[in-house]
Amino acid sequence: MQLNKFIDHTLLKPEATQEMIDKLCAEAKEHDFMSVCVNPYWVKRSAELLAGTDVKVCTVIGFPLGANTTAAKVAETRDAIANGATEVDMVLNVGALKSGDLETVKQDVAAVKDAAGDILLKVILETGLLTDQEKEIACKLCVEAGADYVKTSTGFGPGGATVEDIALMRKTVGPDIGVKASGGVRGGEAALAMIEAGASRIGTSSGISIVTGAKTTGSGY
Repeated sequence: MQLNKFIDHTLLKPEATQEMIDKLCAEAKEHDFMSVCVNPYWVKRSAELLAGTDVKVCTVIGFPLGANTTAAKVAETRDAIANGATEVDMVLNVGALKSGDLETVKQDVAAVKDAAGDILLKVILETGLLTDQEKEIACKLCVEAGADYVKTSTGFGPGGATVEDIALMRKTVGPDIGVKASGGVRGGEAALAMIEAGASRIGTSSGISIVTGAKTTGSGY
């Protein structure tokens, strides 16, 4: 199995420098990853560096807490797309979900999807904060709101992707919605386990080690 096209090559650390972003994009081109995933500030530069390639530019919306207003998420989405983003990963309103305000959760996602249009929208559930029942509810709301993907984690919350969560999310959304495993996926064996459980995308800062088998260092996304 060719793993490179499952990978969103990710750098979301607040201390990321221009040099680090340039390196990320060069690596994504070299290994033909599906996308780079960067904070909104770096979208324009990433889009310029990746012009003429088929590597997509993904960014994050309402990141990392998801507690922004819907209007702010919509404005952030439009700005990201204007700067060259071709995918957006928004954070679900976790507090609204846990408060039982399901309509707010659904409308928040729907509004971002409306702003995104044909741009792929992934919704980060932050599974480490949710019960299994809440994960199922969140997945169903995302599908109803028009999301293209559901995603496990920001990498900034408690825990990360687990095989169990990926299997639950895949079962809940069915075969036609994407499932992204993110947070702590650092080796080829782990990536394959996620894919076998139902993941269609892997968000990781360890993409090179996953595709080459080289040992990874550090504790990144």
